[in-house]
Amino acid sequence: MTSPRDRVVPASRREQIFLSGPRLRRRELRTLARVFGELLRGFRALHFVGPCVTVFGSARIAPGEPAYELTRATAAALAREGFGVMTGGGPGIMEAANRGAREAGGVSIGCNIELEHEQEPNPYLDVSVDFDYFFVRKVMLVKYSYAFVVMPGGFGTADELFEALTLIQTGKIHDFPVVLMGTEFWEPLLGQLRRMLSDGLIGEEELAQLLVTDEVDAVVAHVRAHAVDRFRIGERLRPIRAIGERAA
Repeated sequence: MTSPRDRVVPASRREQIFLSGPRLRRRELRTLARVFGELLRGFRALHFVGPCVTVFGSARIAPGEPAYELTRATAAALAREGFGVMTGGGPGIMEAANRGAREAGGVSIGCNIELEHEQEPNPYLDVSVDFDYFFVRKVMLVKYSYAFVVMPGGFGTADELFEALTLIQTGKIHDFPVVLMGTEFWEPLLGQLRRMLSDGLIGEEELAQLLVTDEVDAVVAHVRAHAVDRFRIGERLRPIRAIGERAA
């Protein structure tokens, strides 16, 4: 297997690798322009999607696996509540969430990242936006969501989980509900979080804001209580569409 440090970066992608130290100022200016353009494109594409729930999880989980089918059912239930379901737009858990939303007649949204090894948008998207920069993509996945559902995943999923928790902890976003689905999978991480709590590194209220469950109904009830009722967004939720009908 090729190590990341052994890969040759194509010339067309080098412009997006800008975290390796200072560069010529004209190159930095081009980067700023590209970042601004991505932010603008994301804001324009997503401004009218309505309240969303963002689902995070691995791209490596295949259809038919338990986590895939649980995600699909969860997204369908959230869509029936009137939420748009937003993901990173790729395969695996992302596909399962978009698929569940689409099958339930809800709005399915993907913020796809362009990678060295192409990540193609999954085929279940009503709204799809492509990004070069991970941090711009994460802005979009957070900005338009009233809840976060985190399925089993790897580095990227952990990064997205802790991004949301840090933004909540520091008051940069409201304390929207965060749900971890898969009690067995997340138990080792919860052990580490309990260690952080015992060492005084986080507070009880920060740990208490996590719901850990395997039940779709528990997710819906939690989101309804801590997002719909609390932020009074019921009138802004979309009624589900007829199956097969596409968003305008």
